[in-house]
Amino acid sequence: MKKNKIFIACDTVKIKKVRNIIRNTQTSKIKFGYKFGLEFINSKNGRKFLSKLKKKIIFLDLKLNDIPNTCLSTIKAVKDLKANYITIHVSSGLDALKAVKKNAGNTKIVGVTTLTSLNDGISLKEIGYDKKLKSLVVHQAKLASKAKLDALVCSAQEVKLVKKVFKKEIITPGIRFNSKLNDQKRVMTPIKAFKNGSDWLVIGRPITKGNIKKNIQNLINHLNND
Repeated sequence: MKKNKIFIACDTVKIKKVRNIIRNTQTSKIKFGYKFGLEFINSKNGRKFLSKLKKKIIFLDLKLNDIPNTCLSTIKAVKDLKANYITIHVSSGLDALKAVKKNAGNTKIVGVTTLTSLNDGISLKEIGYDKKLKSLVVHQAKLASKAKLDALVCSAQEVKLVKKVFKKEIITPGIRFNSKLNDQKRVMTPIKAFKNGSDWLVIGRPITKGNIKKNIQNLINHLNND
């Protein structure tokens, strides 16, 4: 039976908390990976911790967004961490995407489309986008495909459209067990996201806040209600 795949968002700078997250998310029923953002990588002991973390699927959510040479230099600088996945904003442009992909080695390069904190309202217009959100995400997916990226980040609401133009892995953030949005605007439940075609989900607070083992069991029960 195929296991559901989930990245746990380790949104903290506390090593003790990360150890606790990893220890309490060991189960044979779900395939887990661990996502680390810039706050952890740039923390006092974060990089050292990651360099010693073995036999785990590591997702470095760097969200690179710069000129090609800078993106390339960053990829080379973190090669020693042997991450399985690293993110780059598709808006960095085709040259940057190609440069990073060419020099990534065994690391999968993941294109980030439009953040789940944005929507069709004022937020997109504020940063200069005139396209409708779904059209923009599909355009970005086509660019990621042209650059031969290994995976793409998009909300579950766009997955079906994206899969028509991008044939590799889809990673979906903005996952909630209920209707609470918090700081994200385009959200969906785990079971609906998988049904829409997401390959990996990214889940943070619904798992890491409170009793982690209990939250994991709630997730398993939720997924079994298919």
